[in-house]
Amino acid sequence: MADTINPGKQIRTAVPRTAQGDCSVSPKRPSILTYIRESNRGRIKQLIPIRHGRMSASPFAFYRGTAGIMAHDLSFLPHTKLKVQAIGDCHLMNFGGYATPERTLIFDANDFDETLPAPWEWDVKRLATSFVLAARNNSMREADARDMAIHMTASYRQGIYEFAAMPALDLWYIKFEMHQLMNNTSSEKIRQLLKDAISKAEKATPQQVLYKITRNVRGSYEIADQPPLVYHPIKLEKEKAAIRVFLESYSRSLQADRRFLFSKYHLVDIALKVVGVGSVGTHCMIALMMNEKNEPLLLQVKEARRSVLEDYTAQSRYKHPGERIVQGQRLVQAASDIFLGWSSDLDGKDYYLRQLRDRKITPDVTRFDKEVMMAYAGLCGRALARAHAKTGDAGMISSYLGKSDVMDLAIGKFAVAYADQTEKDFEAFVKAIKAGKLPVEKV
Repeated sequence: MADTINPGKQIRTAVPRTAQGDCSVSPKRPSILTYIRESNRGRIKQLIPIRHGRMSASPFAFYRGTAGIMAHDLSFLPHTKLKVQAIGDCHLMNFGGYATPERTLIFDANDFDETLPAPWEWDVKRLATSFVLAARNNSMREADARDMAIHMTASYRQGIYEFAAMPALDLWYIKFEMHQLMNNTSSEKIRQLLKDAISKAEKATPQQVLYKITRNVRGSYEIADQPPLVYHPIKLEKEKAAIRVFLESYSRSLQADRRFLFSKYHLVDIALKVVGVGSVGTHCMIALMMNEKNEPLLLQVKEARRSVLEDYTAQSRYKHPGERIVQGQRLVQAASDIFLGWSSDLDGKDYYLRQLRDRKITPDVTRFDKEVMMAYAGLCGRALARAHAKTGDAGMISSYLGKSDVMDLAIGKFAVAYADQTEKDFEAFVKAIKAGKLPVEKV
């Protein structure tokens, strides 16, 4: 009798768990050439060939730059309509380590450009597919690639079950601490990888980052140009008034105590920096700031655009896309950067800001073998489960998933099929480049 009134299990009647393995493409799907051209709209024209160059490196790289086409595809596939604060562009490279305000190194999701309330399955499916593509990229067996997706989903399912039973405050306080992860692993190989990553991150002070990205000019620091990837698009003195208005607006988005701390710094230099794959061509900058003690504060200023999910779910409740990103990040993460905020320039472009390389750990998944990739899949699945349990109905999701591996196998089936689709899309993309329909520059 209990099963018949369980609302999570009832959803299985409308959306069987096996249906989550379906991977059909809608006839309304745009061609890859059309999609790429549309996604380039509003980007810096001279950087678009670099974007194409980075995406042409592999199907996995292409996948990182095409969250929008997958959002379109997922919207036509079966889902439970149970919403969470979705990460949006949920692939394995958008997880990693960073320092909390208390300077503890933790593991969590760390990229939220596309975050929006959306069905929980969309994050799970995008993450699972990224593991299949990454495993293929590392020349693993096809069975192992599928197992990565299944293992990630099983970890997510088990995590949701655990977190659904947890008191709300305990759930919001829980963090995946890097030192604890290192001490708890039974693998000496993984322990050494974590130890090396932690050691490198702990040495990444603002002063060290300053020396890496700047040069000393007549006793003052300025960000070193490395065209076409780092350059100065504006004259600082000429734009001083506009920059001051921008930073004042940003300051108002911070908490009062952090606004006070930020007031101790003044702008020294600002430069455009090409970052990532999907973000290439958007307006992304580095701002170098100093206080009276000549101590640096380095901020990353990223253009905030409309989420690729908004066409398929609902428009964001926030008018400012930077605020959408910041508030979504604060909801999802166990702890967030103290300088996370948003602003707009006088031309109407919207941005969000955070510290640059604040003890950040970016996993080099291209070097992962089967053992390390499998462990990483389990960790990402668990981190995603905590994020979804915080912002959605974990009990409903958990009862829908159940205790068997039915959903794990369905997502594994989907991930393999969608990885195949991505490889077909990649071939069409490369063909368009070779035909001269898309400019390319490999930098």
